[in-house]
Amino acid sequence: MYRTKTLFLNPIIALIGILVFITLLVNPSLWTSTAGANNRFQDITPSDPISTNHTDYSPLTSIQLASTKDIFPKKIIYLTFDDGPSKLTEQVLHILKQRNIQSTFFVLGNQATRYPEDLKDMVKAGHTIGNHTFNHEYKQLYSNFTEFWSQIKQTEEIIRHITGTRTSLVRAPGGTYNHFDASYFLWMKEAGYQVFDWDVDSGDSMRRGVPASEIIHNSTPSKPKDQLILLMHDGSGHDQTVKALPHIIDYYKNLGYEFRTLTPKVQPVQFPVHPGKIASSSSLPDGAWVASHVIPNARLFTGESPLHVVVGGKAFEVEAGNYELSQDQYKVPLRTMAERLGAQVQWDSNTKITKVCWGTRTLIINNNQQNIVRQLESGEVTESIPLSVEVRGERIWVPLRPLLEQLGHPIISVNTEQTREQITAI
Repeated sequence: MYRTKTLFLNPIIALIGILVFITLLVNPSLWTSTAGANNRFQDITPSDPISTNHTDYSPLTSIQLASTKDIFPKKIIYLTFDDGPSKLTEQVLHILKQRNIQSTFFVLGNQATRYPEDLKDMVKAGHTIGNHTFNHEYKQLYSNFTEFWSQIKQTEEIIRHITGTRTSLVRAPGGTYNHFDASYFLWMKEAGYQVFDWDVDSGDSMRRGVPASEIIHNSTPSKPKDQLILLMHDGSGHDQTVKALPHIIDYYKNLGYEFRTLTPKVQPVQFPVHPGKIASSSSLPDGAWVASHVIPNARLFTGESPLHVVVGGKAFEVEAGNYELSQDQYKVPLRTMAERLGAQVQWDSNTKITKVCWGTRTLIINNNQQNIVRQLESGEVTESIPLSVEVRGERIWVPLRPLLEQLGHPIISVNTEQTREQITAI
């Protein structure tokens, strides 16, 4: 069988050989094709340029190798301090300065008025300031949203007056759990604020006199998250927190953590809404209140164009959120405008009367009667003029035109171009 196949194949092999020989005789260039192919593949030396014409396939141009920073997320810790400033804050700032660390301080408005220099020191040292309401009184703050809002705005103005800037960072006293319902979260976000809870609680406010050893234990879990927010306090009575702070810092430094301050770009940690936390209808503001308070407030933090005002040759700006155009007239917070002009404002909470003194002019604004009069040097007053006065939290909003007119500077031009809004008064 094998011999039969061999005899059959021999003539075929011979025939193929004859055909190949004839082909090479007819086309001699095929003898050198293999050599040409070999010549096309040459060694590349370091001095040879590498072609990048075929960028779709070049590993040097189309494939970006991930760095270890991309593969392994950074370890970041945000140290935060609540309830200050107090007599202890200076010690906290000193420890942070020694270790070249920046932190975030959520301050109370009533404490900020007592220790304004601490806020200035925080800013100078590169720390971030957040808003922790005015008085920390749970019963007041969480009775309804308008009370919470009022304390946020009050403290915001105190911080701005001391530091020159306002903050959009907020921490609710006691945290949001069982305090915030869904509407609190919604309206704070729409108003331009970022509400921060925390990942790790140092436990320094669980009771009076928590020892430093317990604070250190609570603050240093054996397997901390790669990114976390640590809650501590620098208010009165937290001497042990100051004592524990260096040990806490050393723990996270030894683990390779980077210390940063909170910013509006940091994803907030927020507790879930308590299942039983449903706001009663009586505690919710109506739509008109939200439209006039919450929605315009976001402009304070969006970087929108300010309102340029020129009064008697003096030029200044009113930042977005501190003015609004409603029914073809500009409205401004009375105290904000008075500060820009260099005027003095006196407010009588009993009579609801505001007095504005600027140079030789004195204006009396009556919230209840919704009018404005000018008091002469003799003590007499001019005929009252109707004025739409609106109280929003701690601020009184008034139309700008009649205010300037009564101050002796009527508006002569209004420029409302898309990129710039300017009001000029004589």
